[in-house]
Amino acid sequence: MSSIKDLERVACQVRRDIIRQVHYASSGHPGGSLGCADLFTALYFKIMDHDPSFKMDGKGEDMFFLSNGHISPVFYSVLARSGYFPVEELATFRKLNSRLQGHPATHEGLPGVRIASGSLGQGLSVACGVAQAKKLDQDGKSIFCLMGDGELQEGQIWEAVMYAAHNKIDNLVGIVDWNGRQIDGDNDDVLSLGDLKGKWESFGWSVTEVDGNNMEALVASLEAAKANTGNGKPQVILMRTEMGHPIDFMVGSHEWHGIAPNAEQTEQALAQLEETMGDYPYPA
Repeated sequence: MSSIKDLERVACQVRRDIIRQVHYASSGHPGGSLGCADLFTALYFKIMDHDPSFKMDGKGEDMFFLSNGHISPVFYSVLARSGYFPVEELATFRKLNSRLQGHPATHEGLPGVRIASGSLGQGLSVACGVAQAKKLDQDGKSIFCLMGDGELQEGQIWEAVMYAAHNKIDNLVGIVDWNGRQIDGDNDDVLSLGDLKGKWESFGWSVTEVDGNNMEALVASLEAAKANTGNGKPQVILMRTEMGHPIDFMVGSHEWHGIAPNAEQTEQALAQLEETMGDYPYPA
């Protein structure tokens, strides 16, 4: 899929999937999921070389790791829409015995999920290890890892940041969902991240910034990062997004970090999102 317009249409359907998953389950995290829909769409429909038939070892493929696992609705939607499992299975999100748990897990064998995540701070460490293994195997593919900005308050992230730079893990692209908000409020009120760009640069990473809700700019940034692997430094993309984007009553607040919309709110949200690929049915 090459055109920006096509990618935007997929992202719009992904956002519908997010709203419907969280509403039907009466549980989940819509805010960050909606804000990151463009990123996931760009990665799985444009940037990454990946195979939906799914091999756990990922040999010969680009690989993605979701560290902030609470935004699982967007992850599940894009995996389903790109062929990893049936789209209809999205209706089982957070239901008993579902493979689509609130945070991604591996013991249910869901294709596309390689690590359990949601205990914040751990994903970048995993991504470092996998990227280093690819280098040892002379596998020329790239590793992408998404983190939340509030997640950067976890010390393990910075241990992994140091490790990657020290070991010149230059096939690794970190991405920070920089929406400025977390479950308890604005980052600056909870625990300020300070000069985020300066921090990453001081740890030896190449840093770029991008509007994560502008598909054209986002694709260009991801393509540049992938082309720049092998230059001796890990890379990070600081991705400015809006939590809840583009739903008018969700943006501008941290309150939709982990609240499910009721029936009326769901209808209001879906009215702002075109159905571009077909909604999956709810069970009878």
